Amino acid sequence: MAAPGGAEGPAGPAAGPAAGGALWAEVRALLPGAEEGLTLALSGEVEDCVLPLLRRARGLLYGEAGRPCGAAAAALRRLGDVLRDYSWEKLNAGPWREVSKAWRQVYAYGCLFGALAEVAAGRPLAPAVRLCDMGLLMGASVLDNVLARLVRVLQAHLPGGKRRAAAEGSAKRVRTDPPPVPVVQPEVALPRVRCPSLEHFRDNYLIPQKPVVLEGIIDHWPCMKKWSVDYFCQVAGCRTVPVELGTRYTDEEWSQKLMTVSDFINQYIVNENTVGYLAQHQLFDQVFGRKYIRLYSPQDSENLYPHESQILHNTSQVDVEDPDLVKFPNFRKAAFQSCILMPGQVLFIPVKYWHYVRSLDISFSVSFWWS
Repeated sequence: MAAPGGAEGPAGPAAGPAAGGALWAEVRALLPGAEEGLTLALSGEVEDCVLPLLRRARGLLYGEAGRPCGAAAAALRRLGDVLRDYSWEKLNAGPWREVSKAWRQVYAYGCLFGALAEVAAGRPLAPAVRLCDMGLLMGASVLDNVLARLVRVLQAHLPGGKRRAAAEGSAKRVRTDPPPVPVVQPEVALPRVRCPSLEHFRDNYLIPQKPVVLEGIIDHWPCMKKWSVDYFCQVAGCRTVPVELGTRYTDEEWSQKLMTVSDFINQYIVNENTVGYLAQHQLFDQVFGRKYIRLYSPQDSENLYPHESQILHNTSQVDVEDPDLVKFPNFRKAAFQSCILMPGQVLFIPVKYWHYVRSLDISFSVSFWWS
């Protein structure tokens, strides 16, 4: 099984002056000055064949006056491929919680060596950025989280055309007519309070565990003026992230995929409207767009028909806006509160409250959880 972000095809056109000596000097400054400083420390045991591969890659990196070129860069690239492919099998051999941190570190080193080989050879930078992201997502921190520092340098040197193309692509995506906006009746409307003091919020909502819409508390955030879909494409369109795809994560077609931010924006509009609860407090901050939200008290849990499986025990089987009352007759007993959360508003969701969320526009939210 080949690891995502593995070897690309033949070398494409050079990435321009940024891929030359100035960029390499900037990248090289992120690494220890001498070969022995790159310790290759692992947090556990790995198979005996792995450490010689790591040492060979390190030797190639520090040979030839500190910049592998030509055959050395190609050899370093191949070693990165081998290390990623070998450790990828270990990462996918069982449950993630049982994966050794040492194998995740090996994968991170494979991504690091692969990315450095791309830069040293003067190849286009997008594959190197993807390798760094894969190491950050699937690997474990090495060399004081060098992959995070490296990807920041590489992203800053990406050709401007890459960023413009991502933004232009987002503007061309198909825009569908928005669904009808639900009517929130006054008797079920969530209470709203503007700029409460911490003491007022604590005494009236946090301690008694009562949901509330908070207004005016994030107006000062820079993102309220800067963030948009096109902005994300411009600043992070090239970055690889984990994405959940599907209408609901209880549906058979639901899946997870690693893809770039711009690919996700250009290909998918996702509304996840499953009813579930979290075992923590949550502040749900609406940055742009609108969301329709319903909240159900933990006291109504039985009336929401949670799935029986352990994995989905905190997820309702009911489609709350179109319930099957023959199959779920007690759902009609479940009382709810609702709101249409507007940009700049924050919803406090107490522990174990069931919440249903449906996007009414292309929207973006930020959530904070705490115990």
